Amino acid sequence: MKLRSRPALAALAFTLVLTSACGSTSINRVLSDPSRYRNHDVTVKGTVTESMSIIDRGVYRIEDHGSQLWVVSGEGVPRTGARVTVTGKVRDVFDIGSLGGRVDLPQAMKSGLVLVESSHRAR
Repeated sequence: MKLRSRPALAALAFTLVLTSACGSTSINRVLSDPSRYRNHDVTVKGTVTESMSIIDRGVYRIEDHGSQLWVVSGEGVPRTGARVTVTGKVRDVFDIGSLGGRVDLPQAMKSGLVLVESSHRAR
């Protein structure tokens, strides 16, 4: 009986780790403790409140429960009002020069954090 329960316990532990790794983090949590998330992959959810794009590159702002975060995208941007799940790396705004090209950032993005998107899913 112990031999059978060990694999089941291991499978359960693996599933819990995998599920927690794939879960999203609140925007407020990222903004409250940026050093914990900076340069790490994170997934956040929110509603697009503003978006701008030019030639498949752009930025958009997402909001969730009053907290807002700008997202930098190399794949185009979702429309304003869309609910999105975004995964990417949290970066300081001054650290996005590696994206290439000069982007005229909105004034609100001139300081603080952004999420450099690796993928997004809109609803």
